[in-house]
Amino acid sequence: MTATDNSDWPTSSLQAADLAFATLTCEPDPLSLDCDSLGTHLGLPPGTVALPALRDWLLDHPRDYPARDAVWRELIRRARLDGPAWVIAAVGMAMPALVHTAGRLAAGYRGDLTDLDAEILTGFLQALRDRVDLDRPAPYASLCFAAYRAGRAERLNQGTYVPVDDIEQTAAQTRSPKLPYGHPDLLVQRAAALQVIDAGDAAAFIEVRLGRRAIEPIAVALGISVDALRMRLARADTRLAQALASGLLTGVVSQEATAQLARRATHQASRRAGKAADHHPRGTARAAAPAATEGNYAAAA
Repeated sequence: MTATDNSDWPTSSLQAADLAFATLTCEPDPLSLDCDSLGTHLGLPPGTVALPALRDWLLDHPRDYPARDAVWRELIRRARLDGPAWVIAAVGMAMPALVHTAGRLAAGYRGDLTDLDAEILTGFLQALRDRVDLDRPAPYASLCFAAYRAGRAERLNQGTYVPVDDIEQTAAQTRSPKLPYGHPDLLVQRAAALQVIDAGDAAAFIEVRLGRRAIEPIAVALGISVDALRMRLARADTRLAQALASGLLTGVVSQEATAQLARRATHQASRRAGKAADHHPRGTARAAAPAATEGNYAAAA
């Protein structure tokens, strides 16, 4: 059977992903990981190991948590940065857990099981792309739990629709919006306009903090390290919290406050420029980073 033989292609998304994984990892050139690069102290199989063999090793060593975390951090990083093949690889490596989850949730499920499989896979892929923070422990457990939550939500959605006799006669209730008005994106953009936070960090803040996007592709798009971007966002967290607490983002800003913010922004910009110069002592020009726009991040993701 070939990948283009649609008549034999599985209808279940999990089965289809498993078949795609088998195709990517078959001889003579199976998709593999260099386990030595992850750390020789972890006890992983030495050298370059085909992913099916590595999956079997992980299943045989369920309590080797440091090894499992190292493998999954690398799989997630590659899935985010190295293309669709590694997305399929990550799904295939998690297939035993995903199939187990599907089996648990299928008991008593009255809907189409292919829909349940699709929701489980969707939850896993969303977490793989954006939700799991690689700085936190147990990334694999977070992925599997995201898949379970998505499947469970599909189960709970069965029969939850409540009929309404005449919705047109239902009185609409008016509510005054609570402060701060507007979408959080607008508050972040206003903070950037007032120079509460650096204008170049606003788009990254919206993507990571509000959109819950993965930080690694965004850092690549900006041409900085993940640690550097984390520090920038932490500073923005503090400044936004202070500005919201003081009412700066929800009220009228005085000319004096505006001037003070501008002076602080100028000082911060000069400090950042000085740090950049320290990293390039010979005055070599740094490659221009892509503009901080959502389009750059989407392309990098």
